[in-house]
Amino acid sequence: MEVARAKEKKDPTETLRKAIETGQLMPSQRLIEADLAAWLGTNRSNVKLALGKLQQEGLVVSEPNRGARVRVISEEEALEILQVRSMLESLIARQAAAKATSADHKRLREILKTLREAIAQEDFTAYSGQNGALHAEIRRISGHQTASRLLATLNSQIVRFQFRTILFPGRINQSIGEHAEIVEAICEGDQDRAEKAMREHLAHVTETLQRSLAALSSHGV
Repeated sequence: MEVARAKEKKDPTETLRKAIETGQLMPSQRLIEADLAAWLGTNRSNVKLALGKLQQEGLVVSEPNRGARVRVISEEEALEILQVRSMLESLIARQAAAKATSADHKRLREILKTLREAIAQEDFTAYSGQNGALHAEIRRISGHQTASRLLATLNSQIVRFQFRTILFPGRINQSIGEHAEIVEAICEGDQDRAEKAMREHLAHVTETLQRSLAALSSHGV
């Protein structure tokens, strides 16, 4: 394996998941248990268990006589996942608006502030992280465990497409306005508005990804 050795002993499943999400382990890359065990500082049994969990999440595929590989998520599948994500996150935003407390309102506005700061500093990595934190906080507030569990799996599968939307010209400034609308709707307890704002936000994410993929295709990428 050409990846840097894991510095600390952590949960093998979480470490491998993060390596896949960040591209440290690339789509279609073979996942050799012995190599992974050495990299993670664990044994092959733990690696096998971790790969099994990641296969259930759709991040890994196991092929007869060929072993495990990082699953390739096609562009078409990524767009389908965004459609499903839109339905689930709209539901979650609605429920968050019904349940959010004053402490939740404060936390959401704090995250929104960090998003604006990341834009001002042109720190797209920080923006991506805080974007995920905002959506995670809305899921937590909603208390909808089933939708949150499904979204965790879906989001892991399309993380590598995320920067294509964030870096698309003009998108990040549009995105902060959409996030602000979602946060204010939740803080005001307006369920219809929160649901609509989240649905429109993810429709724009989908549209931006489509435009990004089309631009790459036109340049032969």
